[in-house]
Amino acid sequence: MRHVTQLPYATKEEEHVVIPVSDGVELSARIWRPTSSDSEPVPAVLEYIPYRKRDLTAVRDSMHHPYIAGHGYACVRVDLRGTGDSEGVLRDEYLEVEQTDAEDILAWLAQQPWCDGNTGMMGISWGAFAALQVAARRPPSLRAIVIASFTDDRHSDDMHYMGGALLSDNLAEAGTMFAYGTCPPDPAVVGDRWRDMWHERLEHTRPWVLEWLRHQRRDDYWRHASVCEDYEAIQCPVLASSGWADGYSNAVTRLLGNLDVPRKGLIGPWSHKFPHLGEPGPAIGYLQEVVRWWDHWLKGADNGVMDGPMLQTWMQESVPPSTSYEERPGRWVGEPGWPSPHIEPVAHPLTRHRIEPPGTAAGDVPADGEAEPMTVQSPLSVGQFAGKWASYNAPPDLPYDQREEDGGSLVFDSDPLTEPLEILGSPTVELDLSVSEPVAMVAARLSDVSPDGRATRVSYGLLNLTRRDSTESPEELVPGRRYRATVHLNGVAQAFPPGHRVRLSLSTSYWPLAWPPPKPALLSVYEGSSTLTLPVRPTEEPDEMPRSPFGEPEGTPPVASTRLTPPEQRWEVKRDLVDYRAELEIVKDRGMVRIEDIGLDVGCRAHERYTAVADDFTSVGGETTWTMRFRRDDWDVRVVTHTRLSSDETDFHVHATLDGYEGDTRVFSRTWNESVPRDLL
Repeated sequence: MRHVTQLPYATKEEEHVVIPVSDGVELSARIWRPTSSDSEPVPAVLEYIPYRKRDLTAVRDSMHHPYIAGHGYACVRVDLRGTGDSEGVLRDEYLEVEQTDAEDILAWLAQQPWCDGNTGMMGISWGAFAALQVAARRPPSLRAIVIASFTDDRHSDDMHYMGGALLSDNLAEAGTMFAYGTCPPDPAVVGDRWRDMWHERLEHTRPWVLEWLRHQRRDDYWRHASVCEDYEAIQCPVLASSGWADGYSNAVTRLLGNLDVPRKGLIGPWSHKFPHLGEPGPAIGYLQEVVRWWDHWLKGADNGVMDGPMLQTWMQESVPPSTSYEERPGRWVGEPGWPSPHIEPVAHPLTRHRIEPPGTAAGDVPADGEAEPMTVQSPLSVGQFAGKWASYNAPPDLPYDQREEDGGSLVFDSDPLTEPLEILGSPTVELDLSVSEPVAMVAARLSDVSPDGRATRVSYGLLNLTRRDSTESPEELVPGRRYRATVHLNGVAQAFPPGHRVRLSLSTSYWPLAWPPPKPALLSVYEGSSTLTLPVRPTEEPDEMPRSPFGEPEGTPPVASTRLTPPEQRWEVKRDLVDYRAELEIVKDRGMVRIEDIGLDVGCRAHERYTAVADDFTSVGGETTWTMRFRRDDWDVRVVTHTRLSSDETDFHVHATLDGYEGDTRVFSRTWNESVPRDLL
């Protein structure tokens, strides 16, 4: 990244600004703005997240917000209530109070003498969720938003219930917020009341996984703040981006297809990262694009920001399987709209372990009902090389070679390709099936198989078969009865070269990425009436954009920080062939880092473990442990959270602990032991 020090506007920073909201709670903001805004007001841009502006996001924020401020904007970073140096308690994600607070913040910003009354919102992940959800509420000053790595559907396309199946990231993300939501404010900012504020958070926080497990169906809890319930509520322009390696690869195209406002979409090869910090690369000059967006929609500049294709995306080329990539080879392509007129859904019949060419008859398959079905009952080991639901690319967390996974799956291969094949969009698998249990799931994986046999996963999808018709009103399956079900795979742009094969793999478990059903189930798939549909982008279609349409990544220099202890990253799969115990262990430890300008040492360590014994579906368990530490002079505090989730055939069981320390003295401790009934899951 190029660090820029010369910008159009000289700026100043206000490190701690108090913004009152309607119920009297005071939120803490950090503001960067042009010095000239004292006499020449500018638009304000809000980023609103719970990840601690003073320390944990300080380095990242220092590269983004001064850069945008230096182009003529007041950039405002606010800690959600109950996080960082803001008052209150963070009780869950995307609550009504979070959104009313945001409306109060925007109204406050619009009234400041240095703001011209126009506002925008931007962010990645939670910040993008916040911007999209607040936009649907239409606050009067909000003119446009810029969002990255987000979803419009909180239930089925977030870390919770993909295809109605419980994701292990439901536990992992709950563990993340259990830690972030219980950290103390900084005494250097809030003074002596820091301890009272901290203990209020400790006393009133509960493990969010309990609430998420109580809503296993799509209900009003998930409908709230899911903008897919009413796309027309969005009335401001939207610049939306994501990455194909991210868990949030689907919402960009859904917004492009359903919104009726000026909109642009950008999807690169990236994991859960801003595009200018994108991994795998290539990263792009994203902040330049953001400034152009704000210049047009907040300042009225006629800069052609809406010219060119509606969707710009990285068409990925074939690569060998790896858990991490520095770069993904490929090229930028553009689509004039979405759904794109360039893309044709092409259906391929599935026969005996083959993906047939489109239009192929079932050959000598006997009449419907007479052919023996193809069957699979997957072991729990299928999924150990699945990677993370949402890749962060650190530690390496992308799916590895799929050949071991395919050993416990029902596999269909195409013939070797005789010409290039490119797909752009969401593949689907329509299955004519039956199962042996009343609750069952299917995982579908699409892979690029090279001539030497290595298989690189391209996309995948999950479906809890009790939710095949409705995530609101699931129904038990009748063992042996035939059903039709459609599995939607994640969106992707992928080029398959000649000589390679396309592979579809079906399994009845995908642990630990997804929680398995109560019992192993035998899946029967009937050929001739089951199909794989690929969104084919003909290779002769024009790309509609230059090969290198973006500038070099740039930002302002990061604040000074010093590493005090080394980081640690680990991703280990273990198998014990004595007691048949399998384990996936993940460690992400940032080490201790000193933020020099505030003299604060910060440490953050996450440890996840997922286990199972043989093929006992009631033996699976996941646990996540976080340690957060803050140290300055004679102030040394630590929060340790631990959450374990297990299950039997009828219930989920949550065991959680929360401990707070001042130095070596434990000053707070609480334990939870609660069970939640399984609801056809």
